[in-house]
Amino acid sequence: MPLLLGVYDNPAHVVDSIKRLRNRGFEDLETYSPAPFPEIDDALIDKPSPVRAFTLIGGLLGVVTGYALTIWMSYDWELPVGGKPFASIPPYTIIAFELTILFGGLLTVLGLFLMGGLPHGPFGVTEPGYSSRFSAEEFGVAVTCDERDVGEIEALMRANGAGDVTLVEA
Repeated sequence: MPLLLGVYDNPAHVVDSIKRLRNRGFEDLETYSPAPFPEIDDALIDKPSPVRAFTLIGGLLGVVTGYALTIWMSYDWELPVGGKPFASIPPYTIIAFELTILFGGLLTVLGLFLMGGLPHGPFGVTEPGYSSRFSAEEFGVAVTCDERDVGEIEALMRANGAGDVTLVEA
């Protein structure tokens, strides 16, 4: 599939281009910028990240593991003290809380790697549309599309202020 790369000088033009491309039905967009710009992210991303599901699953797994582990150990190695129950929930809450934080954090990191597409090939390999000028002062929008849409996308990018539009790969 072709990859078109538009180069912009102004983040406002990037936002306009992204909005128009998304309105035309093009969803496979990648942006490059020298600094983070929230307006570009808002135009590009319309739904929350699925990483939060990893955090929730990790937290629930941690709390269940914390309580199960401590209750199982209290019945496996009984220490009878003055007729108190072997499995008492309040002291085990501390361990369950700590395992909730640990498992939630570990699965969040795992989710970041998986949803971010890491590891991404051998180290040092960059994406086909990336250029070092995007780290200095210019912005880039890469669009993966069908061959029949190349002319339309190129015209749309140029109409929205793209200084240079190139076909990176066909």
